[in-house]
Amino acid sequence: MQTLTLAALLCLAQTAPAPAPAPAAAPVADMSLSYFSETFTFAWDRVIPLSVNVDGLKVSSIFFNRRVMQPGFFNILKGAEFGTRAQVEVTNTAKYPRIPGFAVAVLDKDGKLLGVASGGTKVGTIKPGETETFDLNFTQVKERLAKGDRFLLAIELRN
Repeated sequence: MQTLTLAALLCLAQTAPAPAPAPAAAPVADMSLSYFSETFTFAWDRVIPLSVNVDGLKVSSIFFNRRVMQPGFFNILKGAEFGTRAQVEVTNTAKYPRIPGFAVAVLDKDGKLLGVASGGTKVGTIKPGETETFDLNFTQVKERLAKGDRFLLAIELRN
């Protein structure tokens, strides 16, 4: 049986693999952003009044429907559909500009997901006193939306 000298043991210790680095800590969510999420009763093709206030951003209504070309100059397109949407009307009642983001999920009476839409301010802000309407587009999974029972609305204000 061969014995290792102290010098040999030190040499082995220096060439041993380094321990694996500790896993990086998960990113911490920025809790300074204002956030709101709540479930409401769904209605198709009717304005649903809301009374939501997220740090001075007042959400007054939401409206779910399909965009349809109305009669007018381009009668050839009359009745053509151009997507499914949720329109969200908001007013900035705060003293500072707001940059909102929205997400909407529509569920049936059994809690099954029928569609999801999202959107918000892409460029600029909503200035104090301004009212804006945002079109949130439903794409791909949308054909059963009219059968919705409730919807979940989430709002996040970005800095």
